[in-house]
Amino acid sequence: MTDRIGHRFRSTELLQQALRHRSAGSPHNERLEFLGDALVNLVVAEALYERWPKADEGTLTRARASLVRESSLAEIARALGLGDRLELGPGEMKSGGHRRDSILADAVEAIVGAIHLDAGFEACRAAVLPWFEPGLAELPTGKAEKDPKTRLQEWLQARQRARPAYRLVETLGDEHARVFRVACETTDPAHEAFAEGNSLRAAEQLAAERVLAMLESK
Repeated sequence: MTDRIGHRFRSTELLQQALRHRSAGSPHNERLEFLGDALVNLVVAEALYERWPKADEGTLTRARASLVRESSLAEIARALGLGDRLELGPGEMKSGGHRRDSILADAVEAIVGAIHLDAGFEACRAAVLPWFEPGLAELPTGKAEKDPKTRLQEWLQARQRARPAYRLVETLGDEHARVFRVACETTDPAHEAFAEGNSLRAAEQLAAERVLAMLESK
C-alpha cells in the first residue's frame, strides 16, 4: 500500500483516517479531503506552469481541470488500489461505495492531505506528482480540450443561437451518496438530453456532451 502511494507514513493514524469514509464513523476523511483538494490543485498547477511556459491562463485552467476532475482522480485511486482499502459503513459497502467515483476521488484528496500533514509539502509533491504523470503525458503540449459545457455554448454562440439551459430534474440516493439527474436543453434547434452524475457539475457536463453530439451529427 505504502509503496504504491509513494510515501511511507510516520503516522499510520493519518493514513487510516484518510481511508475512512464518514459512513464508517469518526474520525473520517472529510477534513483531510478539504486540505488535499487545495494541494492537488497546487501540485498540478505548478507542474503545468513549469512545463507549458507559453500557455495562457485559460489553457492552463482547462488542463488543470481535466487532470483533477472527479473521474481522473477516481482512476488514480484505482491505480493505487485504494478501493479495496477504504473503510466504509455497512450501507456503502452494500451499495458498492468502494467502486464509486466520488468516494474514490475524495479518498485520493484525503491521502494527499494526510501526506502533507505527515511530512510536509515537498514530500507531498514528490509522492503525488507521479500519480498525474500519465495524464500530463497524454495532454497535447500547451493545449487542453475545453469541457463539454464550454464547447456547447461556443457552438451555439458561433451560430448566434440562444444559450443552453440546464435543469435539475431530481436528486436520488442518500445524503452521502447523492446522484443528480439533469436536463440540458437548447431551443434553436430544439434538443434535450438527460444525464446523471455524482455532482451537479458532472451531470451537467455529461448532458451538455450529449446535446453537442446531437447538434454535430446533423
